[in-house]
Amino acid sequence: MPHKPLAERLLALSVLTRRPHWSISSARRQGPRGHWTRGRKGGGPIVRHSYGSGSVSEPGNLAGVRHIILVLSGKGGVGKSTISTELALALRHAGKKEQSISLMSVGFLLEKPDEAVVWRGPKKNALIKQFVSDVAWGQLDYLVVDTPPGTSDEHMATVDALRPYSPLGALVVTTPQAVSVGDVRRELTFCRKTGLRVIGLVENMSGFVCPHCAECTNVFSRGGGEELARHAGVPFLGSVPLDPELTRSLEEGRDFIREFPKSPAFPALSSIAQKILNETPAQLP
Repeated sequence: MPHKPLAERLLALSVLTRRPHWSISSARRQGPRGHWTRGRKGGGPIVRHSYGSGSVSEPGNLAGVRHIILVLSGKGGVGKSTISTELALALRHAGKKEQSISLMSVGFLLEKPDEAVVWRGPKKNALIKQFVSDVAWGQLDYLVVDTPPGTSDEHMATVDALRPYSPLGALVVTTPQAVSVGDVRRELTFCRKTGLRVIGLVENMSGFVCPHCAECTNVFSRGGGEELARHAGVPFLGSVPLDPELTRSLEEGRDFIREFPKSPAFPALSSIAQKILNETPAQLP
């Protein structure tokens, strides 16, 4: 998976049971009143938009999505994008059918990768709604949505836009230290106030396992996420340790779940995915 192109993003990874007709990979644009289209044949969603009086062909929606998972945290830097990516990969490998992964991100819509999205709330909210209505997601088992940190207007817009389409749940990510746990506690309050079911809580960066002696050092303390889950009455799905192989796989765009089965983070990520597979049919009917 490529690096996050911007801090304020809505990024979605989909796990598909069968390949749709298009995959996001290229873009073309025609004039101020023309249209741009992203995609090519091969296995993922396509997003279409028209300007002026032009028509939109084959508008997409989320009618074929079985489960939507919002990855949330009240604090930035806890690894939401890492967890989102590895969860999508783990769900793919745990599936019984031939599956593929597709990706849609605000970053794909930028002319230059280094551009910042300097938008006020209404424009951001409009784009969120467009992601729901104008991306042809196709038939999906899971749609994993990586969100920005916090409990802002964009989060409320995302929940409101997604709620009508499919059973919706939140995966909340924290790190062990107290400052992160405090922020994530407020994220759980956000979920309660918006009626968003919490599938579970994950503690990321939970210790560092030495690649030479296998000893675990608790760099950021340990157990804060599990204790928070117990006090909040939500499922604790597991702890993911700091892992150089996981970092390298993300930097190089490799499939960590397939290529590093002996890594310390592998059993944790696989267990989290399996718990979601086991619980979502019951919790999100």
